[in-house]
Amino acid sequence: MREKEEAGFVRDISQPEIKDKVLIAKPQSLEMVKRLKKSTNARLGVGRAGDRYRTETLLKFRADHAIAQDAVWTDIDETLIDEMGFYKVQTLVQDKEEYVRRPDRGRIFSTETMEAMKRDCIHDPDVQIVVADGLSGFAINANLKDIYAIMMDGFAEKSYSVGTPIFVRYSRVATMDKISEALGATVTIQLIGERPGLATGESMSVYMAYKASSQKPESQRTVVSNIYQQGIPPLEAGAQVVHLTEVLMREKKSGVELKI
Repeated sequence: MREKEEAGFVRDISQPEIKDKVLIAKPQSLEMVKRLKKSTNARLGVGRAGDRYRTETLLKFRADHAIAQDAVWTDIDETLIDEMGFYKVQTLVQDKEEYVRRPDRGRIFSTETMEAMKRDCIHDPDVQIVVADGLSGFAINANLKDIYAIMMDGFAEKSYSVGTPIFVRYSRVATMDKISEALGATVTIQLIGERPGLATGESMSVYMAYKASSQKPESQRTVVSNIYQQGIPPLEAGAQVVHLTEVLMREKKSGVELKI
């Protein structure tokens, strides 16, 4: 980093290592502050200049806020979706602005789309995988390939039948219920971009449900969240999803009813 600065490069204040810096002028215990910062992405030990943020802290905050906004408004790279052979559908939402303003329309498909899925996709699979853009295109771009490969290897090893993988554009979580009902899936697994915070724009969640249904409450879902390289790495998360799928299949329940 210092070599780049000496060569005339401007330091990238959005990089993760910036958060590891202790900016308190005279901490009572420097080692304690360092240990705390390693345990969380919260903004600890940032110091202050009078009653204001230090300049470096403020710039880091603004950079992270910009990343979060970009994550919401950036579409996923659909060339990856095409290469992986996903069946593509779209909710009633027509564009990103409507997606943000009308979450209700992001939970619903048109009658024509539902009929097309019923016609074109595999019925009654053990596992139905759904990928949704959600509130972070960055998250799917960064994590999908690795987690999907691990999941598919695990399901093949356990001899689970896997339905036609489906990508849903402008999707909220509840689309997994509609797809499960249409295709009769035993376990439905949705990979979706999380609402970005100020720690990363690449965090993804996996929602899982046994015989998911729009007639069931939100508590039907089992969730693995914070999936990204500085959280739960996608390879590790994929192994967790395979294990949880086995538990859901055995217990025939999910969400709060499931006692793990």
